[in-house]
Amino acid sequence: MELDEIRQLIELLKETDITELQLEREGAKLKIKREKYLSSFEALSHPKKQEVAAPGENRAEITEESKLVTITSPIVGIFHRSPSPEASPFVEVGNMVKKGQTLCIVEAMKLMNEIESDTDGIISKILVDNGQPVEYGEPLFLIEPA
Repeated sequence: MELDEIRQLIELLKETDITELQLEREGAKLKIKREKYLSSFEALSHPKKQEVAAPGENRAEITEESKLVTITSPIVGIFHRSPSPEASPFVEVGNMVKKGQTLCIVEAMKLMNEIESDTDGIISKILVDNGQPVEYGEPLFLIEPA
C-alpha cells in the first residue's frame, strides 16, 4: 500500500461520517480511526423556561405562573412509579406528600435511585409515564405546596 493511497483514505474519512476504516491487502493490514467531535450543539426549545439543578443542589423549582413546585430528575435513567412491577405506585395525582417522601425511582446502570419530594404538598401532575427514559433535569412531578 502506497503512502498516496493512505492519504486518500484519510481524506475520504474526513469527508464522511465514517470514523473507522480497516483494510487488508497483500498481507498488509491498515486501520485508520478518528474521533468524531460535534461541531455545534442544538438547543432544545421548551415552552417554559426550566432551570436545571446542578448535582447536589435542590431539585425543586417554583414556577412563577402557577406556584407549583417542579421535581426534576437528578440523573439520566428509566422512570419507575413503583418499587416493583407488581407493587402499587409510590404516589398518585391528588396524594398528599411530605418532604423526604419517595415519589419514584430512577434506574441508572441497574442502580435504583429513589427520588424524594423536596416539599410538603399535593401531587398535581405526574409528567412521565412508567418505564420511560428520563434525562438529567427533566421535570417528573408538579406539586402544589401545602
